[in-house]
Amino acid sequence: MIKEAIGTGNTVEEAFEAACKELGVESHEAEFEILEMPVKKTFGLFGGNPAKVRAYVKNSPADAAAEYLKSILANMGLSNVQFDIKEEESGALISLSGEDVGFIIGHRGETLDALQYLSGLVANHIENTYFRITLDIGNYREKRKDTLEVLGKKIAVKAVKTGRNCSLEPMNPYERRIIHTAVQTVEGAKSWSEGEDLNRHVVIGPVDGEKPLPRKPYNSRGPRRPYGDKPRGDYHKNYGGNRGPRPQGGPRPSSQPQQRPQQPRKETSGPLYGRIDINRKKDGE
Repeated sequence: MIKEAIGTGNTVEEAFEAACKELGVESHEAEFEILEMPVKKTFGLFGGNPAKVRAYVKNSPADAAAEYLKSILANMGLSNVQFDIKEEESGALISLSGEDVGFIIGHRGETLDALQYLSGLVANHIENTYFRITLDIGNYREKRKDTLEVLGKKIAVKAVKTGRNCSLEPMNPYERRIIHTAVQTVEGAKSWSEGEDLNRHVVIGPVDGEKPLPRKPYNSRGPRRPYGDKPRGDYHKNYGGNRGPRPQGGPRPSSQPQQRPQQPRKETSGPLYGRIDINRKKDGE
């Protein structure tokens, strides 16, 4: 990506300074091209043309990504953020520093990963070639790498010991590569990725595959009760009734409840609620 401006002046130097001022850069940061040389006036009165210079700045993919990040952070209310750009082979590391920049990391680096992805898209559009952008804040990437390496080795040892597979949480490709590398250092363990898109995660297991779960023995419920010693339970209590012992040689007592003999109803003398006298007066009384 090239930023350019055209400046004019009485001399080439003045025209170049005017073009750099319009670009907003120092003269040593830009290159220039002379479009027209200055022409002096005839007799100091007629004709003559000022010098015309084209100044331009070639933005590297890393510079373009940094400019994009500055605009994003400014809209987030962060204007005093320092950018440290270290260009590497086919990529660059951009480290951010300043006050209140920690929240940019987000939950387990999700916000930082999103900004890194977007800035990478901007960088790749500069020269139409692959240019990898790594965004870091407060050495978070290195600390996260150490944590993932310890986690990968720990789960790998557990998988070899138990003979069972273990699935980790979804991760981005960079973090999955760290896990795979850490698992390779544990003998007898292997790792692979499963899932699609945002659910892509690492599975760690033994090299020989999962061991089948042991089957429970037939008598795992405990010793069996001898025949005839089983309690009668609530079924006989609720439905069989209390039959009592069966007499020898006689019929089994009936399980139907015995009816109590009805008591004769006592007759009450007089009204049920007491006597009520009604005074009736004859007409004329």
